Amino acid sequence: MKLYRHPLSGHSHRAQLFLALLGVPHDLVDVDLLAKAHKAPDFLKLNSFGQVPVLDDDGTIVSDSNAILVYLAKKLGRSDWLPEDPAGAAKVQKWLSVAAGEIAYGPAAARLVTVFGAGLRPEEVIARAHRILQLIEAELTDRDFLLGSRPTIADVALYSYVSSAPEGNVDLSGYANVKAWLGRIEALPGFVGFQKTAAGLAA
Repeated sequence: MKLYRHPLSGHSHRAQLFLALLGVPHDLVDVDLLAKAHKAPDFLKLNSFGQVPVLDDDGTIVSDSNAILVYLAKKLGRSDWLPEDPAGAAKVQKWLSVAAGEIAYGPAAARLVTVFGAGLRPEEVIARAHRILQLIEAELTDRDFLLGSRPTIADVALYSYVSSAPEGNVDLSGYANVKAWLGRIEALPGFVGFQKTAAGLAA
């Protein structure tokens, strides 16, 4: 498998992290976003949206980070990571929607300001980040992972941008459950970290 990615993209990292946790051999292909390589004709043939990550599984092309998580779990029959029962699958889908919504517009957006110079209002995106972090903190009150005692792709989908939230000036010090959850993910066999930047509170 080939994963087209950018090392500072949390969306790319969640796909890379899941490949690593599953122990799937893969090649990383860096896409130079600053040089607009993701908008070049060859890349647009892989993903017409012009975004990373993109997974190439021997000619089967999958774009969108959450879609890649679902594809890998389904292809490899890993119902431990993506439950087959309707209730369990729905619970995972809820968190994939959170990753694409509240996480993208909260901690991920706050990091876009400090790392990439995005023209967003810092106070707004930081406030949104804290709202979703408060909800996650409460969800983790009585369990180790988002759905219970073991990790699923829901945890993988949220990890990258929550772990890097301080780079966007989002302070995690008040979220003991979230920090413990991050530690549990980092202790999983095969874990690979998200490349750090000296930005925001991490400067």
